[in-house]
Amino acid sequence: MRRSFFSVFCALYLILGVQSFADDDVEELLKAIVKVRAKIPADAYTADSLGTEREGSGVIIDKIGHVLTIGYLIIEAEHIELIGPKGKTVTATFVGHDFNTGFGILLPDEPLSVIPMKLGQSSEVKEGDHLFVASFGGLDSVQTVRVISRMEFAGYWEYLLENAIFSSPPHPNFGGAALIGHDGCLLGIGSLYTRFSIPGVGLIPCNVFVPIDLLRPILADLIHTGLSREPPRPWLGLYAEESHGRVFVIRVTAGGPAEKAGLRPGDIVLTVNGVEISGLADFYRKVWALGNAGEDVHLGVLQGTHIRNIIVNSANRYRFLKPTAKGKMVLR
Repeated sequence: MRRSFFSVFCALYLILGVQSFADDDVEELLKAIVKVRAKIPADAYTADSLGTEREGSGVIIDKIGHVLTIGYLIIEAEHIELIGPKGKTVTATFVGHDFNTGFGILLPDEPLSVIPMKLGQSSEVKEGDHLFVASFGGLDSVQTVRVISRMEFAGYWEYLLENAIFSSPPHPNFGGAALIGHDGCLLGIGSLYTRFSIPGVGLIPCNVFVPIDLLRPILADLIHTGLSREPPRPWLGLYAEESHGRVFVIRVTAGGPAEKAGLRPGDIVLTVNGVEISGLADFYRKVWALGNAGEDVHLGVLQGTHIRNIIVNSANRYRFLKPTAKGKMVLR
């Protein structure tokens, strides 16, 4: 049976006293959410980890028609298409991507003629808030969620969000999905599925959303140049996870700086430039604090039973990507 988004809003209005929408208003709002499909070459840098056929959602955010999505859906794409209201399918041009936030921007090659979704203030989102997550698919795609945390999130791919939004229950189609407030404004973009530990409860399945406030300072740059104006951070080309405050290397990028320097899976990173690290987020911060891409990073590493000093000549991650078939992305 089809779920009624209007009934969800009414229930929340009665229970929580939040603003409610008319059913027609909700359907019009959801037209701004489109399906994103991307095809990636088999020899692309991200093909092995993210696949060659990717699908998720995106949100039209301005009158020109720019679509905001999560960048991993479209990075290195050779062909991108969008599906809008009533199943209209159009090709799209890659506009920009930002590794620091994870945001990606597209532009339909033909107008989709929908009202853009307004950007909200994610700084106002707090733990305990009841919000809504919607992917492409109209009313049936909408799910009520609760914010279970606002805290930093450290990803194994050299990625850090200072104030990520964790929500539960998880939405099955989270990639590029819209986190929506009671006023119909966009508060975040869906990034991934994970589990969050709550004391006395255990591990709770949830989604991580990239806060929309991170978009405003870089949006103009992404649209006009394809990149943020921020200098590229030092990139090591490793995948790591944290356990009991220790940072374990789980994989290295073939041909990347870490592999060339001699790092390998199973290594434990202990220090950065002689200073001890206390977890994955601290590791990233200490590396990025050294300067821009190209800086030498001295790592104290436990390999087997020996502690070694390994010098990694960091790189610009963008230079390892295949250029998109269409778009503005320029390699620095």
